[in-house]
Amino acid sequence: SPSLINSMERIRKRLLPGADKTDTTSKDDLLKQIVQEGIKFQQKQTTTIISPDKLGSLISFPTMERVPGCIATVHLKTTLIPTSDCPDNDPNKYRVILQGTADAMLSGGLLAVLADTFSGNAIDDGGINNQENTITAADILNLDPETLTTAMGLQTVLSRGRNDGMASMVRVVQRQIKALIGEQNSSLDISEPTSDVAEEKLNQLLNTASTTIESQKDTKQKPNVAMLLSGGVDSSVALHLLLRQNYNVTAFYLRIWLEDELAHLGECPWEDDLQVCEAVCEHAGNVQLETVSLGKEYREQVVQYTIEEAQRGRTPNPDIMCNSRVKFGCFLEYIEKSGMEFDYVASGHYARLEDVVPSTAMQSPKKRLFRAPDPVKDQSYFLCALTQQQLSKVIFPIGSYQKTEVRELATHFQLPNRDRPDSQGLCFLGKVKFDEFLASYLGKRPGDVVDASNGEVIGRHNGLWYHTVGQRKGIGKVMNPLATARGPWYVVAKDQKRDFVYVSNRYDEEDFARARSEFEVEDVKWILDEPPMEVQEEDASERSWKETRIDMKIRHGPRIVQGTLLLKDDGSVGNICLDNKDGGLAPGQYVVFYRTDTDECLGAGVISEKHWAKFLQNYEDSLESGTKVDAVLK
Repeated sequence: SPSLINSMERIRKRLLPGADKTDTTSKDDLLKQIVQEGIKFQQKQTTTIISPDKLGSLISFPTMERVPGCIATVHLKTTLIPTSDCPDNDPNKYRVILQGTADAMLSGGLLAVLADTFSGNAIDDGGINNQENTITAADILNLDPETLTTAMGLQTVLSRGRNDGMASMVRVVQRQIKALIGEQNSSLDISEPTSDVAEEKLNQLLNTASTTIESQKDTKQKPNVAMLLSGGVDSSVALHLLLRQNYNVTAFYLRIWLEDELAHLGECPWEDDLQVCEAVCEHAGNVQLETVSLGKEYREQVVQYTIEEAQRGRTPNPDIMCNSRVKFGCFLEYIEKSGMEFDYVASGHYARLEDVVPSTAMQSPKKRLFRAPDPVKDQSYFLCALTQQQLSKVIFPIGSYQKTEVRELATHFQLPNRDRPDSQGLCFLGKVKFDEFLASYLGKRPGDVVDASNGEVIGRHNGLWYHTVGQRKGIGKVMNPLATARGPWYVVAKDQKRDFVYVSNRYDEEDFARARSEFEVEDVKWILDEPPMEVQEEDASERSWKETRIDMKIRHGPRIVQGTLLLKDDGSVGNICLDNKDGGLAPGQYVVFYRTDTDECLGAGVISEKHWAKFLQNYEDSLESGTKVDAVLK
């Protein structure tokens, strides 16, 4: 309607005084002015006086209703004031006044702008008899919620989340108007996008947070958290949960060297990721975002490890090193050396932490690590190398959530990246393929592909590092066509000295049962620093070990395998016997240990080369003696 358009223009000119000329108002100045509008609105709500002759005929929505899809927690209530003595439920005969609250100042300012726009100047002097620019309930019902911020010149100033939030406020007002004039069955879809389960979890978390902060009254300031923001949905939801738990949050984007150095191999996503992080921080109320380059640290701590392990023919796990050495290693050192005072570092990992209550005053508190309830997204495998010193500084805000619930919360918070797909691949490669990364640093070192059953050379590979034990996909490319036809073939071992890759087309048969279920682990470490009691002999005068039933993950994913662990010597090495054959036991691969009766992660070890060294020695002996090679595998 013309009245509503005039009211929008009035607000626009007040917020953008240079609108008729060249507008020089900066974005920050405009946002500050909107915040001031919110402050004045809250003061006016407590002092606005309605004309006495209208008090008896006004009708108000019974409660403050929460607005779904807003960044902050916003509640509002609509009051209809008749412009005639007999309005007869005609929306053309009612003015609209809004009341509301918001727990974020910018959202409160936007609520004030909306209330002032819909009042048509009616509440400027506290009265209702001003007939100039009269805006009726019918005008508001005919408004397209999505066009409001555009018409007022605010769309490009506000983030997508703030624009969506304004539209949601309009929808709630429209529904309340319809309810008040008897049209209860609104066709507008303004239902909460969050499921009851996720909403209940969120409320429980907020209640817990209130208790936590209440218990921290000995500190004058709220806890400071450095939030590792990647641009993905998980870390973005984690950021919002921290804000709702009353933490002071500064976001950090870790920029790593490899995405620039290997840009020629494919599209590098870091610039897109950083832009998304900026949008998420703006959407969350202009949370401070810092970009940190840890190029030298990544090169030394993660990439060099990956190259060296691959060059030795072992299977590296860069993601475990990325977490223990960089995200919760070098980054912690960075913020400490820079003088930044943070109580915690948070991330979007799926894992849970619980405090261990010290039994005596002399003992230091510790943290236990647990699997997340979502078995597919659980990332405790990648966190198995974290120390107690690191865990004491870490928060995993989404650790108790299912992935579906995190997606629902992303919609609930109206995150700008809520529809972004999950990232895939290794932590530092982005969209660069792992084989391309290896080729860039290690090049080619050809060698024979050997049939493990008879010693026949049936192909030529380009380097041991391109193949891993248990591999099936891609191995046919380096084999002779006649041999390929006898497949499927699997990599069963690698000989570093001769550059041999051993393959077999009998991998699923009993020939390899022992080779796929018994192996040795080295570099065994425990989350609580000490081996759990169940792996130790009771009542022994000196520490000794006993065979123990244990759950394990041999790679990231939902699959948990059962077997036994028997430590040896000083406890840093041990033998494992699985109940069932595994798809591929590769030296260098991490094996993570869990309790059989809970989700607790106890520690981890690395598959040793000794198992395959034994295989190769038996293989050589069989060739010299003429023994059938199959026999050495059993």
